[in-house]
Amino acid sequence: MRTLTGITPSGTVHIGNYFGAMRPAIEAQARGECFYFIADYHSMTSPVDPAERRRSTYGVALDWLACGLDPQHSVFWRQSDVPEVAELMWILGSVTPMGLLERAHSYKDKIAKGLSPNFGLFAYPVLMAADILLYDTNRVPVGKDQKQHLEMTRDIAIKFNETYGETLVVPEAVIREDVALVPGLDGQKMSKSYGNAVELFGDEKVLRKKIMGLVMDSRTPAEPKPDADQNLAIRLLKLFAPGEVALDFEQRLRAGGLGYGDLKKTLFEHYWNYFAAARARRAELAANPDYVNRVLAEGATRARAVAAGVLGRVRKASGLE
Repeated sequence: MRTLTGITPSGTVHIGNYFGAMRPAIEAQARGECFYFIADYHSMTSPVDPAERRRSTYGVALDWLACGLDPQHSVFWRQSDVPEVAELMWILGSVTPMGLLERAHSYKDKIAKGLSPNFGLFAYPVLMAADILLYDTNRVPVGKDQKQHLEMTRDIAIKFNETYGETLVVPEAVIREDVALVPGLDGQKMSKSYGNAVELFGDEKVLRKKIMGLVMDSRTPAEPKPDADQNLAIRLLKLFAPGEVALDFEQRLRAGGLGYGDLKKTLFEHYWNYFAAARARRAELAANPDYVNRVLAEGATRARAVAAGVLGRVRKASGLE
């Protein structure tokens, strides 16, 4: 059973990335074979300074390793170090109906929010399909917002198999319903592109200011809040605090008498402590870049060994060999 996941190096990794994709994928190491990749090709849908792309890619490697990815038991590589994915994308794109891509919610949402439309943004689901199908992937941990893309990957694989014979493994989505959609500082889905993210790692004062800057309503501390379970700070606290702690604060907010400032201070403390061990590990890794680069290089070699076999089947089935 092979699980695959990846993350685009479009900036510092945030808690939405962690709970929606990274933690489920890292936990999967205990249950079977895991493949992880840094999706630097995907980052090219938006113009980014080359030096910044390199920094972000390296930063993602540090983040994943710090959070528990074990290269002795998993395969970890940079997407662009496996060029076979670009060839498979073209082959899959040749059987992908335009209507399928035109229905992509993510594309329409990003255009509506002002991102410039380009081929890469439009064809993102085909590259994602190539990422997954190139490694005979069985399971893909995804957030709710990526569920449609995974369904499109399945549709593309089925279309290829119907056209050229049974060649590709059709993967299944793995969605953690409790934390798959993490709210950002404004209550919307957390996203770097929305400017509402809380990073995993960074300066303590800056991150404390972000948490303390959460916008609450105008009710006084004494007023009961019957909608306490919908409070943004409570929703985030449930990610970091033990269940009984989060429930206690929710009940105190509902009853009245708990100030929003005290609630946000508690949220920051639990958030900061939650990633304490990972912060220490990341500092160690940052001091040893040769090790990090070696992990990625060895991972790419292992990934290409699998990719070559799958692409060989695809080329033969489609008449390219």
